Amino acid sequence: QVQPVESGEGLVQPGGPLKLPCQAPQSPFSTYTVAWFPQAPGRQRGLVAVITSSGSTNYAVFVKGRFTISRDNVKNTVYLQMNSLEPEDTAVYYCAAKAVSRLMYRWYDAREFTSWGQGTQVTVSS
Repeated sequence: QVQPVESGEGLVQPGGPLKLPCQAPQSPFSTYTVAWFPQAPGRQRGLVAVITSSGSTNYAVFVKGRFTISRDNVKNTVYLQMNSLEPEDTAVYYCAAKAVSRLMYRWYDAREFTSWGQGTQVTVSS
């Protein structure tokens, strides 16, 4: 079991970049599948990016070409690099992790993930 911690909260102008780290320094985070789930007020969390322990990645269609997920196993950190941000990207971004790769639902389903961070606010506004 891990306890991910997100950071990188910030205000960014439309079109700008922002990089979010998710870290679990006391856990074997490199063995976990890790994903990012934004949640806007009144809306459900939706997966935008996921990375496995082997480094395989997948993305929601609407962020492909804009967002990149990566991991640094030495630092026990997963990153979400967001480019070309738009106001619609404004949300609390949650980092989530799971140890078991076998799917119970779908790869993008929040129910697949068992460990969740507290979230970090990303606001895209002029």
